[in-house]
Amino acid sequence: AVEAGESLGFLPGDLQAKINPYLRPLLDALHEMMDYEQIRRQMEEDVIEVVPLAYMRGRTLNEAFIILDEAQNTTVSQMKMFLTRMGTGSKIVVAGDETQIDLAPHARSGLSDALRRLKNIPGFAAVRLGKSDIVRHPLVMEIVRAYEEGTASRRPPRGES
Repeated sequence: AVEAGESLGFLPGDLQAKINPYLRPLLDALHEMMDYEQIRRQMEEDVIEVVPLAYMRGRTLNEAFIILDEAQNTTVSQMKMFLTRMGTGSKIVVAGDETQIDLAPHARSGLSDALRRLKNIPGFAAVRLGKSDIVRHPLVMEIVRAYEEGTASRRPPRGES
């Protein structure tokens, strides 16, 4: 497989061992909807497939529901590569938080770029969630508010320069 962007090769173990730490948030969310045995069975049957972004190049995903999480940390070229994997009958959901970009300074976020670049394309829609949409512990809303107050006047989200 040709990797697109970051390399998983330097991590020890097989591909599953390399991506397991990144699977925790996904598995936690799936456990909210189904039990472990259902998840295991659907993954074995490829009903649910988890693939690192680095290994998406060259694929066409037909009749699929495709989710990219933590998209704020994609580069512009990674986002383009991901979005162009959509095949016939597929839907894509891209999730990310422009306030949590971990890219190198001056790197453009693929999420921020896509939101700007694709906003007028028919079939593209963006849903922005705010503090009132937070479903974690009630303190999280207050934490987010405190961070927003400290940075709101300093700079726009990366990728919108």
